[in-house]
Formats: sequence, C-alpha cells, structure tokens
Amino acid sequence: QVQLVESGGGSVQAGGSLRLSCVASGIIFSVNPMAWYRQAPGKQRELVAQISSTGTTTYADSVKGRFTISRVNIKKMVYLQMNSLKPEDTAVYYCATGKDWGQGTQVTVSS
Repeated sequence: QVQLVESGGGSVQAGGSLRLSCVASGIIFSVNPMAWYRQAPGKQRELVAQISSTGTTTYADSVKGRFTISRVNIKKMVYLQMNSLKPEDTAVYYCATGKDWGQGTQVTVSS
C-alpha cells in the first residue's frame, strides 16, 4: 500500500525558512508526479507546488519565488523548501500523489 510520511514542520517567525520532507513507499516513485498541498483553518485545501516525474515544477501564485519543490528519486523523497515565510503560510501541509495523501505536518508562522 502507498504510504507518504511528511516531516519538517514547525513554528517560525515571519521571514524565516523551513524545509518539508516527504518519503514515499509502496509506489514506483520515479514515475509519479508529486505535490504539496496545504489547508489553513476554515479554508479549502489548496495546491502549493507540484513536480512531474521529469522534474517540471509548477507553483501557486502565492508562493512563487519563495517556495521550491524538488525530488530525489533514488531516496523516494520530495521536498518543499519554504523561504520568506508569511503568517498566511500557516497551514497543515500535505504530500500527495494521485489519490494518496500523507498525514500532514503543521507549519505555523508568527508575525
């Protein structure tokens, strides 16, 4: 079965950085597109960034220039480097591929 496990969340002040990690198992990782989503309290889950099997990336307008998604296929890992964090980035961040989701990791940015 597919398992996605996120780590790296935490609390930071505005302007700070965090790197989220997600390790996958139960899938042929190298051929799967991977994505990071987030859900803030009272809001719908939204796509933050995605990376194709060949490394093509796309980002939500709200994070362009601040966040970077990357993957290391041999480790079956996907990362989200988050810089210049803002309070509005506060959310639970989820790693996903297809219909499979991780359990989420909390990111809290204080002003």
